[in-house]
Amino acid sequence: MKMKKYSAFCLLALLTVLFTGCYGHRQVGLLQDRDDLPHYDSVGYQPYRMQVNDEIIYRIITLDETLGKTLAQNLSSSTGAGYGNAYPYRIYSDGTVNLPFLDPIRLEGLTELEAQDTIKRYMRELIPDAEIKLALYNKYFTVLGEVGTGVRYIYKERMTIYQALAMSGRVLNSGDRQHIRIIRPHGNAQPEVLEFDIRTNTLIDSKYYYIYPNDLIYVSREPGAFFKQESYTGFIGLITSSVALLVSVLNYIPMK
Repeated sequence: MKMKKYSAFCLLALLTVLFTGCYGHRQVGLLQDRDDLPHYDSVGYQPYRMQVNDEIIYRIITLDETLGKTLAQNLSSSTGAGYGNAYPYRIYSDGTVNLPFLDPIRLEGLTELEAQDTIKRYMRELIPDAEIKLALYNKYFTVLGEVGTGVRYIYKERMTIYQALAMSGRVLNSGDRQHIRIIRPHGNAQPEVLEFDIRTNTLIDSKYYYIYPNDLIYVSREPGAFFKQESYTGFIGLITSSVALLVSVLNYIPMK
């Protein structure tokens, strides 16, 4: 009978070790240099190009004070919502935006700087000394899953995936770092789904490295996360409690 007790004890301990574990650097570490991780080609940063449903804000600067006041009054009365002294204008399904005093201007596919120069060129037909300051209004990305969820503002031009996740909070160890997904809209076209392993150091400067407006970052739960512990302390505690439970049960069963 004692042999049966010890056999059951060993079997349970073995099963506990096999089906539980804790997270190590190989599973959750970033910027790893390993041959068994994916290798991504470097493509460099590509500036964001405006899409349908994007919104812009802009200001007109002119030395003509009278004209400047007239423009400000017309801008304030042409829309009901504003951001400081600038108001958002949406890019419609045909790729154009309707701005006061101007015919529809096509901005789809342009960078912020190109859009700024385009509007300035049209505006100078009315105001010879006009200068335009333009920015994208909807510079946001969304994060979901095993990380702090929410909508965050892109505060710099070249924001990386690491910075975006850091803004959202720590990625939980239960997060599947091998299959991070970015859902990237493309105007009227089908959204693009990018899937990558965030642990490899070749992610830097790849097509997965930079975050763009309207991106949705999804960190799914690792399939084996249920059987893993956050630390070695938790792992040892699980084994100890399992062994203690087994011993208590075996001692309770009367020996024949």
